[in-house]
Amino acid sequence: MIAETVCSAVAVAGLGIAAVTAYRKRFLAATRLAAYSLVPLGLVMTGVVDWLADTAFSPTAWAGFGVLGLSWVLFSTSRAVERRRGGTRKERRAARGARQEAVAPTASAPSLGPSARTPATRPAGQSRATGSGSGSGGDDFSDIEAILKKHGI
Repeated sequence: MIAETVCSAVAVAGLGIAAVTAYRKRFLAATRLAAYSLVPLGLVMTGVVDWLADTAFSPTAWAGFGVLGLSWVLFSTSRAVERRRGGTRKERRAARGARQEAVAPTASAPSLGPSARTPATRPAGQSRATGSGSGSGGDDFSDIEAILKKHGI
């Protein structure tokens, strides 16, 4: 009974403030205030306020909220563990099978970019051993030397 009176008073006060705001030519703000002030009146008229008042003082309702909270905690925990492991058992098996099928028999060497010379792009007359300098591995470090020279090292 008191809740309905309070909600009705809040609605009337809100509509009064909305009327003053509309009088000041702020129609958008007045419309918004009227909408907010009609919410408590609508809650009273639909019976939600009675239901909330009955629920607030009911030990059975609070026990039900406790059970719902426990259910939510258990569900959230199981989902977090599932995400951490990488999905359900079925999903992990499917992913493992897809990974084994997708593995190539031989791995390719990493590309060193356009400065890396392959035997087909090497100038005629230069062998691998006499590439660009010192020893047999001179061609392997030529791009590294170029980067170091570029930075003045």
